[in-house]
Amino acid sequence: MAFDLKLITGTKARAGLAALALALSSTVTFAADKLQYFTWSGYELPDFNKSFLAAHPDGVEASIFGDDDDAFTKVKAGFRPDIAHPCYDKVARWNKEGLLQPIDTKRIKNWDSIFPVFKNLPDLQAGDGKVWMVPWDWGNTSILYRTDLVKNPEASWNLLWDKQYAGRMATIDAVHDTPVVAALLAGVNPFDMTPEQMDKVAEKLREQRPLLSNYTTDMTSVEQALASGQLVAAMTWNASATSLKKQGVPVEFMKPKEGMLTWACGFVMLKDAKNVDLAYDFINSRLETDSGKYLIQAYGYGSSTSSAFAAVPKEELDKLQLPSDPEVMLKTTVFTGPMKQNDDLAKMFEKVKAGG
Repeated sequence: MAFDLKLITGTKARAGLAALALALSSTVTFAADKLQYFTWSGYELPDFNKSFLAAHPDGVEASIFGDDDDAFTKVKAGFRPDIAHPCYDKVARWNKEGLLQPIDTKRIKNWDSIFPVFKNLPDLQAGDGKVWMVPWDWGNTSILYRTDLVKNPEASWNLLWDKQYAGRMATIDAVHDTPVVAALLAGVNPFDMTPEQMDKVAEKLREQRPLLSNYTTDMTSVEQALASGQLVAAMTWNASATSLKKQGVPVEFMKPKEGMLTWACGFVMLKDAKNVDLAYDFINSRLETDSGKYLIQAYGYGSSTSSAFAAVPKEELDKLQLPSDPEVMLKTTVFTGPMKQNDDLAKMFEKVKAGG
């Protein structure tokens, strides 16, 4: 779930990023009167918070992270924005480190419009009408493939293991994406596995490694490679399908028989946030109908609010493969929740990518 991201692969790159985070945490000075927002690239756009900017011109300063693990590493190292935008499956991890403060739902104007399936997620409730994260966006991860170059493929994640397309496929460089799919294909619960089961997942990942062009979170490069035909298939998020279809590229966003992956992300408030009132204003602005409508129409992602979906014509939602009620989709997809062996899985994934 991200845009215009630089390629980050391998243990050395990640180690370098962690070092950079440590350096930045001790050198960055925030403007006291600006909300400091830490998010994915593409989510800092003013279109998402017009009313906030109308009330607070130049009132927000955004910093960008590459993925959830990078964001967590940087904040844990001392980087301190007011609010951040991680995904649900990582919230418990942030909370365990004491990085968050509860958000009072009484101060969230459109709270009642958030779909219950997101409001009631485990690990979000902080008691007394408070939550650790305000859900804002959700979407799917699947295979985006060229329909003119991959003819009538089986609706299965196994396409990304198909030897006839060796060197012309890419997958997402994130623990909660590619290893989850490998686990599904290996018949293993991706979110709670024994050491023996993790070995099975590792073997499945090793089978895939020589077939791939690369592991990446740079969806812009993936889209360009799919458009040119350099890639015939890749694991992507909804937005890549939306973008390429708008360009007239013959692609299809697969519905694998094993299930698409569905994720949900939102806003958390850092424990020592300096601009709490601005943070509430910002979140309220992001939950307005127009903000969610723009998210749906521009990126093809789902808003957490029913009011946003009500503002988009059904025929447009159908083209985007988005049901008006996310609970309908969640009956056929794999929802990405907390991974009990996240750290061990991350180490294993890095080892496999490095050739181990």
